[in-house]
Amino acid sequence: MPLRPGPDPKIPCLDLGRQHEALRGEIFEAFERVYARTAFSAGPFVEEFESAFATYVEAPHAVGVANGTVALHLAMLALGIGEGDEVLVPANTFIATAWGVSHAGATPVFVDCDPHTWEIDPNALEAKLSARTRAVIGVHLYGQPFDFDAVAGICDRHGLALVEDAAQAQGARYRGRRVGGLGAIACFSFYPGKNLGACGEAGAITTRDESLAARLRSLRNHGSTVRYHHDEIGFNHRMGGLEGASLSVKLRHLDRWNARRRDVARRYREGMRNSRVRLQAEPDFAESVHHLFVVTVDDRDSFVKHLDDAGIIAAFHYPIPCHLQKAYAFLGHRPGDLPNAEAQARSCVSLPMFPELLDQEIDRVIDAVNAFPG
Repeated sequence: MPLRPGPDPKIPCLDLGRQHEALRGEIFEAFERVYARTAFSAGPFVEEFESAFATYVEAPHAVGVANGTVALHLAMLALGIGEGDEVLVPANTFIATAWGVSHAGATPVFVDCDPHTWEIDPNALEAKLSARTRAVIGVHLYGQPFDFDAVAGICDRHGLALVEDAAQAQGARYRGRRVGGLGAIACFSFYPGKNLGACGEAGAITTRDESLAARLRSLRNHGSTVRYHHDEIGFNHRMGGLEGASLSVKLRHLDRWNARRRDVARRYREGMRNSRVRLQAEPDFAESVHHLFVVTVDDRDSFVKHLDDAGIIAAFHYPIPCHLQKAYAFLGHRPGDLPNAEAQARSCVSLPMFPELLDQEIDRVIDAVNAFPG
């Protein structure tokens, strides 16, 4: 007798294996080139990626570093931000956005989000300003650009630096322009799960300012521009050669992957008809690359169990807003301080989103969402 078919396998929220299996030959060939030249720390393969990535994001300079958290830290230092300074940061972001401020010795001041886009709310910014405010970090959350012009206008009026946290948004566009090249400085993560992810940890800072780029290159390399000459206390935050080589390979595929992510998101948006499930609002100025596809639902635990029963693995980005994290308890925040960010954190669910999702898997996710009982 023929065997009865088993149940459909579970659909993961992210499956890096599919992408890496398809790229195995290209990646391993690139690693062989690094190995042949033993260029494992910084060096020509990092420089090759820096040049290609700067061109891609339409910025004159890209500085490769060890990871995205380092990028945020060094950006603060390069801007002269330190002890006694304050930096406005959205409350609903990955904690690393705030780490960069804290590592520089400054204080993050958390700002509520827009209740519809979940991005930093320009209307909430000015109330948080003080005489110590030096900068604002805007996050292109889940791959969707925040309202850069509105935030930049506030920064210009008050003489503040504006930093793009583009860790989730490689390839996204704001009013037709690539994020990462919109203002003076931007920070990227190439954590393996990102739209452009390294084979390992890596990050980059992009800038239009040549003096900032020079300072960043010194800071990442022990405060040195000439070997054994150290102009300031620096860090060992260089990108590795293997990571740079893998990123150069993947950058050639990024636009195709992002196009597929947009197709997946379009199919989700067109197919989901459950009024209990709310989607991130998409302003006309933003062309998202859908690093994540996040929805909100009031009865989150029941929704996640419903998805799991349907063979779909969900995730949470991010279930505790930054201002309520234990690490920042010393700032004295209490529940209710930033209600939009807290509501989003309580109800957020990330659905499967990666370029290699199969059409039938997309349909299964849509069917499961629509079947969640009202």
